[in-house]
Amino acid sequence: VRAIVIPSVDINNFSSVRDIAHQFDGGFYALGIHPMYVHSSEEGDLEQLAVILEKALDDPRFVAVGEIGLDFFVKEIATGAAREKQEYFFNEQLKLARRFELPVILHVRRSQDIILKYLRRYEELSGIAHAFNGSEQQADQFVELGYLLGMGGAMTFERAQQIRRHAAKYDLRHYALETDSPDMAPSWLDVKKTPNTPMQIARIAEVFADLRGQSVAEIQKQTWENTLNIFPRMKQLIS
Repeated sequence: VRAIVIPSVDINNFSSVRDIAHQFDGGFYALGIHPMYVHSSEEGDLEQLAVILEKALDDPRFVAVGEIGLDFFVKEIATGAAREKQEYFFNEQLKLARRFELPVILHVRRSQDIILKYLRRYEELSGIAHAFNGSEQQADQFVELGYLLGMGGAMTFERAQQIRRHAAKYDLRHYALETDSPDMAPSWLDVKKTPNTPMQIARIAEVFADLRGQSVAEIQKQTWENTLNIFPRMKQLIS
């Protein structure tokens, strides 16, 4: 494991992700309000986020705005005022990413088309579509906009045929490997006994290489370059 990016979920854990990132070599962090935490957030949180993002630019361990996006899987927040609030917070955070020239880490769950609609308004942005699980046509559009498709634990399950097709379709330059630890454990882990950690990235790379018919060394080299290119601030510190 050469680097870990720890995204926040709301203003209450901004300081903790920053502190954790500074505890080890290769630790980095992102700041944003996760769509599943929007319902408990307020307008003032966006104002605080703007101030904190500007201050964080002085910290080389800070690399992105995230995790932000839209979640229409959870019924309680997928319709009506809750959905409108999600979209408002997402759009405002895209504005901040543009203002501070930062990449974004996207949460995209049953919301691909709406997220794409917003991303087209901010074509200068780039980032990672974390744990991507949309259709082939939607994947095409994320790739065309310059976003990396995040491939992780879900890809390791044989039943995840659509994700596996995505993993094999595009040029290797369009992917990022991830663990989303402690969530989204790979198929070989019994999380009741062994928690998912960033250390699983090596074996995830092996599965990815097998699906693509490429060497693990090639996968590791190119996806690492992809990660550095999508996070310029990380590249500056590591280089």
